[in-house]
Parts: sequence; structure tokens; C-alpha cells
Amino acid sequence: MIKTQDILHFLYGQHFANGLRISFGAIIPAVVGSYVGDLSIGIAISLGALIASIPDTPGPVSHRRNALLATLLLIFITTLFTQLINDYPVLIGLELIIFCFVFAMFAAWGPRAAAVGTSAMLMIFLNLRSGSEHNVLEYALIVTSGGAWYTLLSLSISQFMPYRLAQQELAEAIREVAAFIRTKSEFYDLQADTDKSFRKLIDQQITINQHLDSLREILFKSKLIVKDSTSIGRILILVFSDTIDLFEKSMSTQYNYDEIRSKFGNTAAFNEIKITLIRLANELDNFGYSLAANRRPKPLFNLQEDLENLKKMIDQTTEESNETTFVLKKILINVRSISLRVQTLYSYFQNQEVDTKRNIGDISKFISHDIFDLKSFRNNLSLKSDTFRHALRLSIVMVLGYIISNVLNFGEHSNWILLTILVILKPGWSLTKERNFQRLVGTVIGGVVGIILLIWVHDPTARFVMLLVFMVLTYSLIRINYIISVMFMTPYLLILFSFLGQNTMEVAQERIFATFVGCGLAFISSYIIFPSWESHQVQNNMRKLLIANYNYFAKVLETLLNRNLSETDYKLARKEVYVATANMASAFQRMITEPKSKQKNSKGLHKFIVFNHLFSSHTANLISTVRSLQNEEIAGEPVKNLKRVLAILEKLINQYRVDENNEIFQGIKFNIPDDLLIDVRDSAEKKFINGQVLELKKVSNDLQKSSEAVLDYKPESNKAY
Repeated sequence: MIKTQDILHFLYGQHFANGLRISFGAIIPAVVGSYVGDLSIGIAISLGALIASIPDTPGPVSHRRNALLATLLLIFITTLFTQLINDYPVLIGLELIIFCFVFAMFAAWGPRAAAVGTSAMLMIFLNLRSGSEHNVLEYALIVTSGGAWYTLLSLSISQFMPYRLAQQELAEAIREVAAFIRTKSEFYDLQADTDKSFRKLIDQQITINQHLDSLREILFKSKLIVKDSTSIGRILILVFSDTIDLFEKSMSTQYNYDEIRSKFGNTAAFNEIKITLIRLANELDNFGYSLAANRRPKPLFNLQEDLENLKKMIDQTTEESNETTFVLKKILINVRSISLRVQTLYSYFQNQEVDTKRNIGDISKFISHDIFDLKSFRNNLSLKSDTFRHALRLSIVMVLGYIISNVLNFGEHSNWILLTILVILKPGWSLTKERNFQRLVGTVIGGVVGIILLIWVHDPTARFVMLLVFMVLTYSLIRINYIISVMFMTPYLLILFSFLGQNTMEVAQERIFATFVGCGLAFISSYIIFPSWESHQVQNNMRKLLIANYNYFAKVLETLLNRNLSETDYKLARKEVYVATANMASAFQRMITEPKSKQKNSKGLHKFIVFNHLFSSHTANLISTVRSLQNEEIAGEPVKNLKRVLAILEKLINQYRVDENNEIFQGIKFNIPDDLLIDVRDSAEKKFINGQVLELKKVSNDLQKSSEAVLDYKPESNKAY
């Protein structure tokens, strides 16, 4: 059931704001054109605005501006060129082969450049067989002016509300972290399936990482926010930093849940942990909602009382149970740490003074730098590159689609086949399959709904209102729920064509038919024309994830050897684990939707992902504990076992194949003083740490076994370790 706050959060969020901006930018020129008696010019300007909006995705203003300007140039060039050769099918075929290949190769420069290429291809398709009462140059300038209008609109909004996008993206990230913590609470529910909960956690990590990457781009590449002399920009960066720390704290609450359930499942303390985690998640949801609504966040609960109540129950369990409750106390410490982070987030928006000058490290190291040069383009001109294979496949299929549309004499909307192919055909088979299903179902349902509405509603004003609603919802949902977006898009287009005086029943039939033809071509081609299977890439992703976990785990020893370990270095290692985990999990999700014959031991790969999640979670917990203790409290057996775990991981990493893009992995060589290798004294903390390290050693061996199940090698035994 959708809660009222979820609906309001959507209305305050960036996706709805994007939908409003795109719809406003596209509808205003058409309305003005209709008002002054020249609807054709208004529609041409609206078309340019709509195409220009495609690369206008969340990110730094400078990146958006550059992408919009590049799109304007390509809109003019492609419109002019396509209109000039429209009467020559052979030249159109050559244009489709060359331009589609080149524009698809823009993906070598990143997602935003790929969106610019998509805009240029769409402009080609929309100009096929479309005549105009204006000459070719005039029409190209009119369409380009629409892109200029949208560019001015979008950048003006950013100028007047420079922090709004960062607020909205932060709110989304915080609510996703809340969902992660809520899933964590399931481990303290005896009725919940821990395997399903693990899968949900891994899926949630992918979503969180996407938001965190987007936030790094928005916050750290924005000069206004980074160099803001007021507290607003600084607070946003601090909230982002604390959100990542909060996510790490929630990850570090990783234990042997089967053992905890068997020992403490029937105690009041066990159930209270679940309740406290759910309240923390609800508190974060509330904070994210307030941030998106641009309101001063106010706490829902007294978290301090919840923690005190949890402590009393754990103390009571300690008195009544014969089992040691040290693990429950460690859970309490972690939950208290999460609670403090949540309270810190709220403190930034209270009246009291907060430390906005806190050092959060060198933020320039946390962002990627896109390089737009011919070298990166040339490096992808190989069949080993997914981008190159996709570009070849796309250009071939576009020509086939163009030929079929001419043979079938599809009529005025023959370009819909090409538009469908462009939207459906993705670099990977699994993504193409998913988008194929979504497009077909959404178009059929939307077509039926659109026809029914047009039969029942004849009033032009009512139709226009419906057009606006469907349009806003289409562009609001297109990046978060494609199938629902298409369900709204089809009736919006049918209503639009009804205003242009076209037979909506024929238009609906043409759209549905074109969708089936385009989807069929895209789906078949992704299987037979330079296909890209995830199993061919999986080993590289596995190796990167192991290396990221190795470097993250190595920070434990680095902390022992250097108590002044750079916070930036530590957070960079943590970031790489998050990114590698999300990439690996995404690749696995795509692989399991591929044909069985193309998969490579999906069960073993799933175990590999779960074990890596366990490894990084235990590492986060271990780092947190080690940083709070002195060296003499850890010295001896735990340090020896730390070295053994690193040795196991290093050996495992070097058993992976290394291609020309990867270097041979060189493990870190630690010079550990003798006093850290000698047992000084025993303590509960030391036993707990050693238990954690031994658990990590066990997980390392499990990683070895799951790797054997997936890869084509038989590694040597690790018994020596």
C-alpha cells in the first residue's frame, strides 16, 4: 500500500520536477503557436525542446550545459542533412549506417555523451519523410530554436535554485539507506527468510550506489556548492558524507544470524533490536521527506529512549541467559552509532551552532573525470568492446528497419519502427529483453486506455488537461518505471494526434504494429548480431570486486601500523567496494535473465556475491572496532590471522585471468613490528576481533570455492594458510 508520504515525496522529488520541466518546455511553444495561428511552427519548436531534454540528466550544471549545447549543434546538423536527402532512400540508408554507428559510439565517453548521441539519432528518425512548408534551412533553425528555448529554461531554473537538485538527490539516497536498514531488521525476525533478505540487501546496494555516484557528481563537481561561502552548500556536503558513514554503519551490523537466532531468538532483546532498527529507518524516511520538501527536519522519535530500553533488555538477557551476550552488546554499539549519525543529520538543521568546517577529506579524489578525446573513442573500435559491438548492431538493424518500413509501405509514421528499435536495443541481451517486454505491454495497455478515453471524452479542454497530466507522468516516470511511463505515453500521443486532426484509431493501430515490428527486430538482433553476454565479462567483474575488498580489508592492518591513517584513503577504499559490489550485482542480475545456455553457473556466482557482501560487511565492522582500540588490545593472534586472510585473497586474485586492460595484481607488503605479533593479554574485545577475523578467513575460503564453481581453473589448496 502506497503511503501518503510516499506520494508527497514523489511530488517533491527530482523525477516529478524533471517531468514538469520537460512538459512545460515542450508544451508552451505548441500552445503559443496555436494561439498566434501557426501551430506547425509551434510543434517544430516543441519537438526541438523535447529532443534537447534527453541529455539533461542530473549532474553538475557545467556538464549539463555542455551536453545541451552539443545537442543543439547536432539537432541543427541532423535536421538539415536529413531534410536535404529525404527523397533519396539510398542516401538515407547510408546516413543511418554511418550516423547511427558514430552516435552510438558516443557511449565510449559516458552516459551523458551517449544521451547526446541518442538525441541526434532521434532527430534523424523524426525528420524521415516529414515535409515542411518552410525551406530546409528555416526548418532546421526553427527546430534548433526549440532546443535553445529548453536549454535556456533548464539552465535558468538551475541558476535560480542551485541547491534544489542536490537536495532532491540526497533525499532519495537517504530514503534508500532507510530501506537498507529496514531490510536489516528482517534478520531479527524469526519469520523472515535470511536468504531472501540477503538478496534484497544486495539489490538495495545497487540502488544506493547509483544515488551516491550521482551525488558525487552533483556536489563535488559543482563549484558553487564546493566553494559556497554560506553554510548551505557545506551542510549538503556534510549530510552526504554522514549518509555514506551511516550506510557503512548499517552494513557493519553483520553477524552470524543463524547463531544469534538460535541463542537469543526468543528473548525480548532480540525483538527490540528489530523494532529499534525499524524506527531508525522510519526516522531516516522522515528526514529524507523533509529534505525533499525543503522543510526543516524534525525528529519523529526519542531515539535515546529507544537505545536505553534496548540496553536494559540486553542487560536483562545477560542476567537470565547462560550464553555470553557480548555479540548483543556489539549490536547495541552499532545501533547506537547509527542512531548518533541520524541525530547528527537532524542537528544540521536545528537552531544550535553546528561544525560546518569539519574536515571530510580531499573531495576531488572521489569524483571521476570524463575525458572526451579521440583516444578513448579509438580504444573502443574493437569487437572486444561492448560499445563497438552495440554500435555495429544498431546501425545494421536501423537499416533493416528502414527497409522493412518502406517495403510494408507503413506510411507517415514509418519512423516509429526506428524509434522503437533505438529505445529497445541495448548493449546487453538481458536489458534488451527487459525493455522489450516493458515497451510491448505498456504500448498495448496505453493504446487501449487512450482509445477508450478518446471515445468517452470529446470536450477539447478536458482532453487538453488529460494530455498535460499524461505528459507530466510520462516524463516523470521514464527513468524510474519505464513500463508505467509507456502506459501514459501512448494515450498522451493519441490525444496529441487527435488535436492534429488525425484518425486516432489508425494512429493507435500503427503505433502498436510499429512497436511489435521494432521490438521483434531489436530482440532478434541482440541474439544473433554481435551479441554481448554477461558470462563473458563476469570474470573481470569478480576480480575487480576481490581487489576492492582486499584493499578495504588491508585498511585494518594499515590502521594498526599507522594510527594517523588518512580519512580520505580509507573512504576511497570504501567507495571502491561499494562501486565494485554494485557493478558485480548488476552484472549478475542481467546474466540470470539471459538464455540458460549462455549462463555460467549462476548459483555459484550468486554465492560469490553473497560471500563478498559478507566479507565487506565484516570488514566494515572490524575497521570500526579496531579504530576504537589500542594496538596492545589487538596484538597477537588477531594480527597473524589478518595476514593470513590477506594472503588467501591475494592468491585468489592472482588466479584470475588478466587481459590487456588489467595489470597483474601486487599485494601490499606490510612490515609488521614484532610487538604486534606477540600476545600480550586476553580480553573480550580481543576474542571478538579474532572471531571476526576467523569468520573473514572462513568467508575467504568460501570465496575460493565459489570462484572455482564459476571459473575455468582449479586453484591450488589454501591449506598452507
